Amino acid sequence: MLPVACLPVASILMGIGYWIDPTGWGANNVIAAFLLKAGGSVIDNMAILFAIGVGVGMSDDNDGTAGLAGLVSWLVITTLLAPGSVAFLKGIDVSEVAAAFGKIQSQFTGILAGLIGATCYNRFKGTKLPTALSFFSGKRSVAIVTSGCSLVAALILFFVWPFIYGALVDFGTAILSTGAVGAGIYTFLNRLLIPFGLHHALNSVFWFDVANINDLSNFWSGVGNYGETGMYMVGFFPFMMFGLPAGALAMYHTAKTTRKKVVAGLMMAGALSSFFTGITEPLEFAFMFLAPGLYLIHAILAGISAVVTNLIPVRAGFNFSAGFVDWFLSFKAPMAQNPLLILPIGAVFGGIYYAVFRFAITKFNLKTPGREDDDVESEMKVVLANDNFTEVAAIILEGLGGKENIQSLDNCITRIRAEVKNYTAVDEKKIKTAGISGIMRPSKTSVQVIVGTKVQFVADEMKKMIKS
Repeated sequence: MLPVACLPVASILMGIGYWIDPTGWGANNVIAAFLLKAGGSVIDNMAILFAIGVGVGMSDDNDGTAGLAGLVSWLVITTLLAPGSVAFLKGIDVSEVAAAFGKIQSQFTGILAGLIGATCYNRFKGTKLPTALSFFSGKRSVAIVTSGCSLVAALILFFVWPFIYGALVDFGTAILSTGAVGAGIYTFLNRLLIPFGLHHALNSVFWFDVANINDLSNFWSGVGNYGETGMYMVGFFPFMMFGLPAGALAMYHTAKTTRKKVVAGLMMAGALSSFFTGITEPLEFAFMFLAPGLYLIHAILAGISAVVTNLIPVRAGFNFSAGFVDWFLSFKAPMAQNPLLILPIGAVFGGIYYAVFRFAITKFNLKTPGREDDDVESEMKVVLANDNFTEVAAIILEGLGGKENIQSLDNCITRIRAEVKNYTAVDEKKIKTAGISGIMRPSKTSVQVIVGTKVQFVADEMKKMIKS
């Protein structure tokens, strides 16, 4: 999520630029052109942002050396597999080179390069060399090792990348050919993959230039097809801005009276986050595992939202996520079409979400927040809602088995990610008393605590406690 966090600035710059000059796209106003070019500089280099951001984010201690290693890997791979280089290596004319190599500078390669850089950093940052070579010991050895590993990766990709690229293009083309229904299928699958964090892989096919769709960049640059570009983003606005907040209201209304205060804090924070920024994890994780059937209903409604908005038609886009800020800024984007219709459509979906959620919760007695049978839940505190990050951190750390049980600790945009030594020492009930949204256990030693958009402050406090 580190590189994705860079994208809102592109939304702001380009959104204001299109508001200033909605018809000339910068040709009629020098200030608009200035802003559009500045925002475009971020959009056009997303692959490099991924290489550096993933390198830093996947390193053990978020060190910048890992980001540099990711960039080194990106430069090695993309240079060796550029169409001109491939033509030279094969002894053929550049026009005969497979089209896949023309797309080697993609977000897919950026993510791969970042992973290579981070892996090399984690493995070799403590390397000790003989005295004569001691200058290259430790972190200075990482870039060198990364270069060697990237050579091997480039050699493998030289043979397999055309097949990988071809499969991605075929998948994207198959979905694209089904129009509004395909957009609905994609949005449905996007929500289903959220619990596993694999939705980003799916997004790269439709939002970025991995499979020739490039919905996000084409929407903002104006090089797409009007009435088509934006179809894989617009369906997210109704359920993120209106649907999920309405679902949160339904969960609040159906909570036990004694727990409404705690649930109100959780639901309000999640609803505001979803509406304004399009960050839905705090809400989704609040009921995802407590009521998986309800989450499936949510995924289905999300897919229907995409079908409806595409058929009307409406087109709106985002650089970060489908919240109010991105929706408002996209009004004057070249590919925007009837963006104001998001409001009545969203209002209808809000009503549907509320009615369906309330009916399902009461009819099937779903254990959404505030309706759990566990008596410990009644002890839940509202410290997170009160921004008491030190106390939240202390509760979570105690629930994870104390600092002695922590092997590594990091965070993404909404989750604390911890590796623990003894998984039996983790007390989920204790962690939940901090007022967090949910907990995931991907493996025996991995624990993910869903905190929400304030996670950075909690994680920082936890790191201080671990070091003290």
